[in-house]
Amino acid sequence: MAISWGTIKSLLLFFGPILLPKAISYYRSVRAAPQVYGVSIRPTPPHVSRALTILFIVAASFLVYTLPPFSPENIFNRTSSRLQIPTDVLFTRLLALRPGGLTSFDNVLRTKISSLESRLLYFQFGPEVLANCQFCTAEDPSTYLYYFLPALLAPHLFNLVALALVTSGLFTGPEATGWRTPATLAAVALAFLDVYIVATFKHGDNARATRLEDINTFFWKMRVYRLISLAALDGLLGWLLYLSSTNRAFITPPSTASRIETSNRILDVARSKMSAIAILKNTISRNEALREKVNGYWVHEGRLMGEIMEEREVLEGVQNALENRIDMATIQGDAEAYARNVMEPFEVGGEIRI
Repeated sequence: MAISWGTIKSLLLFFGPILLPKAISYYRSVRAAPQVYGVSIRPTPPHVSRALTILFIVAASFLVYTLPPFSPENIFNRTSSRLQIPTDVLFTRLLALRPGGLTSFDNVLRTKISSLESRLLYFQFGPEVLANCQFCTAEDPSTYLYYFLPALLAPHLFNLVALALVTSGLFTGPEATGWRTPATLAAVALAFLDVYIVATFKHGDNARATRLEDINTFFWKMRVYRLISLAALDGLLGWLLYLSSTNRAFITPPSTASRIETSNRILDVARSKMSAIAILKNTISRNEALREKVNGYWVHEGRLMGEIMEEREVLEGVQNALENRIDMATIQGDAEAYARNVMEPFEVGGEIRI
């Protein structure tokens, strides 16, 4: 049943005000996810780059195979013949276009498209099925469908293997495993849709075509649509992989256990650095040469800062800051509170013991 343009506009006017704000809100939430979860955008990981390269090669191959040089020959288009043309006339025209004469495939096909029904099936299943199927008969068109199914599903199975490879945790890491189930379901749904469209096509509609332009070249159209759909699926998966692996979108918030582990790791690093600083200071204090260098540095630092603070411009700047921009009472209160918090663990009976 065809859907009119008026019905589509009515549905858009009804559902548009409901779905559009939700779509905008979802888009904004996706864009703001890195800031919400404190995750920064990063370059594409090397293993994801390999997966994107594979998807690009597979998608490009599908698109290349849609070009006319790789498409099966349509002898009716090649000879500019209408559907009802006599078989002898059709192949006489085809012979004129082949300098080397008719091929063995042409001779087999000549015996298979003598009737109108077989020609209608030719435009549904293509020349290879019609010429090579030994058990198919025009009286039972479903036999052609059974024979055509392996060739129909071959690109889908090939693409499914490619999707399984690029979403494998062993090959592309954890960034791609989350897309394994959606990609598989999308590939399977596309294959079922393809089989459904081919199986339910009414090949008898071409019987009313009196001109070549009126013939629905279903097999050749579906072949192009099939390959473009598979390439689009691979391209969409590659785009989603790129967004998720670079933290641009579809960010999964880290679990509580992961956040605790990260915090513990940060604390361990900080503790190791503080221990290293304590060891370094202890070494300097015990070594006479190093201790003299440290004392000399601070003597020089004190003399240098004293000379700087005696300059008129510096004195005026400090005085201006103290009078107009800095609240010394607040700073002193904060310093005292900080000192109490630091020294409180060392207080025993009101006395500080270290």
